[in-house]
Amino acid sequence: MDFRVVTETEELGAICRAYAAADYVTVDTEFMRERTYWPILCLVQLGRPQFEGESDEDWQRDGAVIIDPMAEGISLEPLFTLMGDESVMKVFHAARQDVEIFQKLSGFVPKPLYDTQVAAMVCGFGDQVGYETLVRKIVNAGLDKSSRFTDWGRRPLSSKQLVYAIGDVTHLRTIYEALSERVAAAGRSVWVSEEMKILTDPATYVTEPEDAWKRLKLRNPSPKLYVAARALAAWREKEAQRRNVPRNRVIKDDALMELAASRPKDLESLSKSRLLTRENRNGDAARSILDALAEMKAGTMPAPPKVKEKPRLTAGQSALAELMRTLLRAKAAEADVAARLIASAADLDRLAVEAEPEDLPALQGWRREVFGNDALRLKRGEIALSAGSRGVKVVDLK
Repeated sequence: MDFRVVTETEELGAICRAYAAADYVTVDTEFMRERTYWPILCLVQLGRPQFEGESDEDWQRDGAVIIDPMAEGISLEPLFTLMGDESVMKVFHAARQDVEIFQKLSGFVPKPLYDTQVAAMVCGFGDQVGYETLVRKIVNAGLDKSSRFTDWGRRPLSSKQLVYAIGDVTHLRTIYEALSERVAAAGRSVWVSEEMKILTDPATYVTEPEDAWKRLKLRNPSPKLYVAARALAAWREKEAQRRNVPRNRVIKDDALMELAASRPKDLESLSKSRLLTRENRNGDAARSILDALAEMKAGTMPAPPKVKEKPRLTAGQSALAELMRTLLRAKAAEADVAARLIASAADLDRLAVEAEPEDLPALQGWRREVFGNDALRLKRGEIALSAGSRGVKVVDLK
């Protein structure tokens, strides 16, 4: 396979200007974040469709490139300009982590954006379908997975590793064209557009320390435990960002929850923690932990929000939720769309308990058309479900 590895800003600028003439570009990244809070961008792969009049040989050489962000002296500004060009569709597969990197480095989310994983779910390929599956089913090709766990930060990379990386955007061209055509033919372009709103919202990629507590598994905590855990989670998030290390390198979840429960007031009390590392038992780290807890005790932390508990279902409501699960599977099969994209198990439980939850995704937009309206009719006793050799059917009782 003949392709370029770009290591200089001037060459990158020329390539990005050429790619800006394409209707779309396919994008993928390789990164490392096992030892850091922020991902380290190691490679960016770009692909584009063949231009009119371009020879197959030229397209094979120029239609897909690998950019090395770790090359000495290279600036990614030309790439960011391309990512911000709203006349060019940016195509990713499972876009969230890739887009997070671009948002962090450039300060904006690439637009417009198309996620082939979402499109595949809309087209009935199943829940969170992997890239390898789409390559096999749409491109009729296979992928060599032996380079999947490469340390992308090491240099030099082998030809085999680079070929593996470029495959993430060359096959993606065929996948995008096939899926976008299929989505349009089914009249579901609006469905995909609705899903893209979440991926293109900058707030999706911003982690506020004050919201870090949401990562903790808090099961019916007391107000004091909740507020202490929130204060400590915010402290940990700030420390992880400042030091650029994973959260658990600062303090692990179990140690954090132990401190939230005991709420030590001084260094002596703090030192009695069973799970706290030696590094956090004294010095600046220990004092910053006590400061976070003192701030909480001083009343500067917001009051705990009213957390909506998982609804407790009666026997009748449990039976109704099961019927809705059956209805969901039937409607998803009928529409040839992944059931998970329509509603979650928690959504169905809420629907069985609450009259008509206004904030429930299953009762909004295309999801309501496919499933929500019939789910409400099932609750009202207006329809029934009939099972036969051809599957489950909806029977109108009126």
